[in-house]
Amino acid sequence: MRVDVWLWAVRLFKSRSVSAAACRAGRVRINGKPAKPASQVAVGDRVTWRDALRGRDVEVVELVPKRVGAPLAVKAYLDHSEPLPTRVEREAVGVRDRGTGRPTKRERREIDRLRGRRR
Repeated sequence: MRVDVWLWAVRLFKSRSVSAAACRAGRVRINGKPAKPASQVAVGDRVTWRDALRGRDVEVVELVPKRVGAPLAVKAYLDHSEPLPTRVEREAVGVRDRGTGRPTKRERREIDRLRGRRR
């Protein structure tokens, strides 16, 4: 089964085009290897990508050919992702004063380090 279809069918991405775009951008990996939208996914594979708030890591338990309801979608994968950051943690990171302009390269690196991104 295609990875972009599976990610959309189990409701991990809002639309299939968004999941395909994430694959094309190189953000989605299957068992540690970059995945194209048409890459095949099988039961037992680990699919990882970086979400807006955290890194996601899910294990395929069931192949779902069509989009299903949320209660059935949750049964199709095991979530090994890191926990969501608390509201206080999200607000504390990357807050800049209004009118200060774009961050410098050094400031961007510091922001990425605080958010837990590797760059």
